[in-house]
Amino acid sequence: MDTNEATIAFSALSQPTRLDVFRLLIKAGTDGLLSGEMGQMLDVKQNTMSTNLNILLRAGLIRNEREGRSVRYFADMEGIGALVSFLLEDCCGGNAEQCAPIIEATCGPGCTPIPS
Repeated sequence: MDTNEATIAFSALSQPTRLDVFRLLIKAGTDGLLSGEMGQMLDVKQNTMSTNLNILLRAGLIRNEREGRSVRYFADMEGIGALVSFLLEDCCGGNAEQCAPIIEATCGPGCTPIPS
């Protein structure tokens, strides 16, 4: 991930409905959610939901899979991981151990999301 991609991701999350959708999809995990389900949960009209989902898709923060006539959405863990890695790549002036609490909170104990 580069600065432009990170800026697009943060811009996508800077709108309240999109942030709510993103958090719903994080919570849904591997089950994901249908657009209509999210619209009902957040009281958002279908066309507005579609626009917000497309912005999050282009930002690389969510992904989708077609299920017949429906589309299921999921948090894109690779995209989220790339954003977190971008933020932490120069963590604490090269003393990555100082960022251990953040790294463990985002990917679990023993995980190293930052390329060496």
